[in-house]
Amino acid sequence: MVGRFRAPSSVTLGHLSKIAGGSSLHKPMHSFYSACSSSCMSPPSKAVIYEQQGQPDQLTRVVDLPAVELKDNDVCIKMLAAPINPSDINKIEGVYPVRPPVPAVGGYEGVGEIYALGSAVRNLSVGDWVIPLPPSFGTWQTYVVKEANALHKVRKDIPMEYAATVTANPLTALLMMEDFVKLTSGDVIVQNGATSMVGQSIIQLARIRGIRSINIIRDRIGAEDVKNRLKNLGADEVFTESQLEVKNMKSFLGNLSEPVLGFNCIGGNAASLVLKFLRQGGTMVTYGGMSKKPITVSTSFFIFKDLSLRGFWLHNWLTSHRAYQYRVIIDYLLDLVHEGKLKYEMDLVPFQDFHRALDKALGKLGNHPKQVLKF
Repeated sequence: MVGRFRAPSSVTLGHLSKIAGGSSLHKPMHSFYSACSSSCMSPPSKAVIYEQQGQPDQLTRVVDLPAVELKDNDVCIKMLAAPINPSDINKIEGVYPVRPPVPAVGGYEGVGEIYALGSAVRNLSVGDWVIPLPPSFGTWQTYVVKEANALHKVRKDIPMEYAATVTANPLTALLMMEDFVKLTSGDVIVQNGATSMVGQSIIQLARIRGIRSINIIRDRIGAEDVKNRLKNLGADEVFTESQLEVKNMKSFLGNLSEPVLGFNCIGGNAASLVLKFLRQGGTMVTYGGMSKKPITVSTSFFIFKDLSLRGFWLHNWLTSHRAYQYRVIIDYLLDLVHEGKLKYEMDLVPFQDFHRALDKALGKLGNHPKQVLKF
């Protein structure tokens, strides 16, 4: 279920009211911060919107949105944090398979604090932290109105940025390790894109289970520092792409066995490097294509190594018959965060600096960690 809001009269957002809702005031409306015994309104909101698909840095803008009426089963959420994910950018560009109709509010996941409740809501309280589950469009705004059954209460004793980012990348990492190959302690996996949030999560989730990891990163200034950071997370081996431009990968294994499972989020040559590492009958799972280059597979990989190529899209899992499991899994991942067993790099950025954060997320200002908006 998505939030709802009405567009200001100065903006022609015909069906925007069907997509998301909410917003912040310069002075909080403390008298509203309670359960609604009768019909009440959310505060006005500020939101990042786009009215057509195309270049995100050219089309997104921050607008003021009016208050929204809460229905009996609605919850008004004061957003705390929401990330800028590659899929958010792809939705604005119009290249992601599932995207909201335009005009739309950006953002897909995030965490907020309950600001007010509809009169029929019983399982949540004002002040609870909640995330949209499954994730839903329209989290780049200061207040959101959603139905209570579209929300999941999460623990409050962790940094807000982890609660805001748990439903896309860490969940993807865990599911890919569970769904394709039965891994046991001592097995080896290999991945490219190891510095991504999914990559960092895979390293740590593997370590927890006694699974060894080989990690491939792009050549860059400061590569040795990156290698050390990943090894501190639990990576067994970390190589740059140029180091692996050899025919025989076995010389890089050391005391590790050949990987049974590989993960690819880059495509192109970086995907080929993952395939070269895999053992006979191994599997490579592709979950992204950041290079926008195709995966080219040698015929010999199929005939002589009998490799399997699979794909993973979180959206399909969330809409499958197994999606009932996701609330338990989300709680497990946040428990790991609380225990210090799952962490990853992020930049927490004030919402008013959205466009600079977007430029960083687009790679216009060099390499930066995940950008997370703080409201």
